[in-house]
Amino acid sequence: MGVFSFEDEATSIVAPATLYKALVTDADNLTPKVIDAIKSVEIVEGNGGPGTIKKFTFVEEGETKFVLHKVDAIDDANWAYHYSIVGGAGLPDTVEKISFEAKLIAGPNGGSIAKLSVKYHTKGDFTPSEEELKSGKAKGDGLFKALEGYCLANPNYN
Repeated sequence: MGVFSFEDEATSIVAPATLYKALVTDADNLTPKVIDAIKSVEIVEGNGGPGTIKKFTFVEEGETKFVLHKVDAIDDANWAYHYSIVGGAGLPDTVEKISFEAKLIAGPNGGSIAKLSVKYHTKGDFTPSEEELKSGKAKGDGLFKALEGYCLANPNYN
């Protein structure tokens, strides 16, 4: 098995506590509202804490698909959330899982800095292509921007 990782960082003018609430605490309800392609988020195993498996159902290229997310860790006090994609259409046959470690920190002028570490755990000696990595990053960026946009469009959300 190989592990391929990369780091990413994004900034937001939304305060970390508010952004964390949208990205983590309320994400199951907000995501289908702010991203048309995502139809539902449901817990299929667990109580929402570490070990929970969530099913994200979405439409891509006219076809209904899903991915399974496993919650690895939640640290509300430090605005950190770790999860892995462990199954479904978002997981290529050559990948065992894709792990994400996200953390928000206070940024300038009351905003946030989002730090993300992504690890592809591949099967055998497979190496993910640049296209796969770019596609995954684009989807993550889209989710971040959509939920940030919700916070900005709803100033009383907090």
